[in-house]
Amino acid sequence: MTVINVHKDLSALTMIVHAEFDADVERVWQLWADPRKLERWWGPPTFPATVVKHDLSPGAAVTYFMTGPSGETHHGWWRVLEVDPPRRLRVEDGFGDAQGAPDPAMPTMTAEFVLAPRDDGGTRVTITSAFKTREQMEQLVAMGMEEGLKAAMGQMDALLAG
Repeated sequence: MTVINVHKDLSALTMIVHAEFDADVERVWQLWADPRKLERWWGPPTFPATVVKHDLSPGAAVTYFMTGPSGETHHGWWRVLEVDPPRRLRVEDGFGDAQGAPDPAMPTMTAEFVLAPRDDGGTRVTITSAFKTREQMEQLVAMGMEEGLKAAMGQMDALLAG
């Protein structure tokens, strides 16, 4: 399985996901850098993503929506804070409206994706989600964030094998 473990720390307001892949860092990085590859894994299998805008430059944005089994759409966005290809991406992550604008009624978080080479040529990915308040963290976890991220990342191995 791709995801090795998930650690939620309510006192630090973080959720950290560790995953490992049998592909080098550059190939794994492409799963974020290429919008067509990103949309093939970013949403859980029953909520596939469609990337509308994709620019990983600092200050730029990624906007997308996920389509549920009944055809409903859920919009999201990233504001790119830092990028160091192919090793690190840090974004502000949130829910959006149909135009890609942030939804002020929903919490945002900071997500950092760190890709590190393993001795065997594979890659270890660490995703750290940092929340502003305990209530926001609890809300997003209750909405299924952990399960959704694990299901989404479970699709990455097949993309790397192809």
